[in-house]
Amino acid sequence: MKSKIQFVLCLLTGLMFINAGLNKFLNYMPMPKEMPEKMVKVMQAFMEIGWLMPLVGAMEIFGGLLLIIPKTRALGAIVLVPLLTGILLANISMAPSGLPIVFVLIAVILWVIIDNWEKYLPMIRK
Repeated sequence: MKSKIQFVLCLLTGLMFINAGLNKFLNYMPMPKEMPEKMVKVMQAFMEIGWLMPLVGAMEIFGGLLLIIPKTRALGAIVLVPLLTGILLANISMAPSGLPIVFVLIAVILWVIIDNWEKYLPMIRK
């Protein structure tokens, strides 16, 4: 039962990241009208850096795909940690209304990391 719940949560989380990553390439979702002005300026600045948004989008797609596949889920969680850190900090400083979703994503990723802890141990042992 636990593995089925984790699969569904990882599937939904992975699809959210894949959708966000694809949007950075295809730009099919309009920006929300109620987005804070500060965040709009930051997004415009990020778009001025030509390589940043494609890199973030590619990592979101890659991490989302890895998270969906049970065999690569541990790697997918680690790939998504830096992205989630940026999302968390952006929401804390500019758009606190998005924090509940961010906390759910963090909870799913933390569950995956804790559940796969033995796979990370060879990286930190001598």
